[in-house]
Amino acid sequence: MKAVVVHGTRDVRVDEVPDPVPGAGEVLLALEWGGICGSDISYWRHGGTGTAVLRHPMVLGHEVAGRVAGLGPGVSGVEIGQPVTVHPAELVGEHAYPEGRSNLHPQVRYFGSAAFDPHTDGGFSEFRAVPVGQLRALPDGVSTQQGALAEPLGVALHAVNRAGSLRGRTVLVNGAGPIGALVVAAAKYRGASAVIAADLAAASLEIAERMGADEIRDLSTQSLPEDVDVSFEASGAPAAIGPVLRATARGGAVVQVGNLPGDAVPAALGDLVTREITWIGSYRFADEITDALDALRDGLDVTPLITHTYPLSEAAQALETAADRTTGSSKVLLRLDT
Repeated sequence: MKAVVVHGTRDVRVDEVPDPVPGAGEVLLALEWGGICGSDISYWRHGGTGTAVLRHPMVLGHEVAGRVAGLGPGVSGVEIGQPVTVHPAELVGEHAYPEGRSNLHPQVRYFGSAAFDPHTDGGFSEFRAVPVGQLRALPDGVSTQQGALAEPLGVALHAVNRAGSLRGRTVLVNGAGPIGALVVAAAKYRGASAVIAADLAAASLEIAERMGADEIRDLSTQSLPEDVDVSFEASGAPAAIGPVLRATARGGAVVQVGNLPGDAVPAALGDLVTREITWIGSYRFADEITDALDALRDGLDVTPLITHTYPLSEAAQALETAADRTTGSSKVLLRLDT
């Protein structure tokens, strides 16, 4: 079969690799769509992401959906042809973590991750064998293209859940990339009375508006609002921390969604103290991918996020497009069955 394999910095290839055979408790998926994430771009650009360093070739991709094509020994309750997406996390070993917060398990094998050696191949391939417990069935009316966005929507819903109830509250989303735009949609879905999206890129702000933002702020000419109840910092830019804290009402909350660089030293943290702002971390998700599928079933529209689609054979160009915000790209999808 064909698979999108990163071999090193700026070296991604569509390789022929062995067809997978599902083992006991596994299902064979025929994959149809895959969404390019920031971590995929980082492996391609830098040969790693965070503390995970590429040591040998690895199949990229953790935002995927397709259909069941085969069953391994002992698998029941799954039908051939059933449309599904995948929870990309597999917990490793026995460790204690807070109830309902499996995303805090200290050792996790994630699709398309070099955190372990050997690495964990992702799902940018024609087929993939997957433990049946990681499957999530798509609701009626939800396409596999939409299903490929359930994973990043789960990230957004987890961030929103970390803030507590948003019903009737004003919300700022700073950074309107793919995750920020999904946070906009998730905040509206959870009942926020007004959502303000802020970014430097006009194309990203247009997408955020189509995803439900009540107001947009172009930070090249405008400033952030004042006294919002809850802010979501989705840019990951250290320089944004101070302004976002200042935009948040006294006694409000900031949810940090964007990953800050390891050597970041955010400035202007005095507001965190004097304004008694609660600064909350948000990391991946527990099982909010299931909530994401419910939201898609309920009509949450993710299609404005999809700006480009490419066949699997053009994976290198897809990564170039996803990495270059001047193209107006937001979520770039690969068609994996072509």
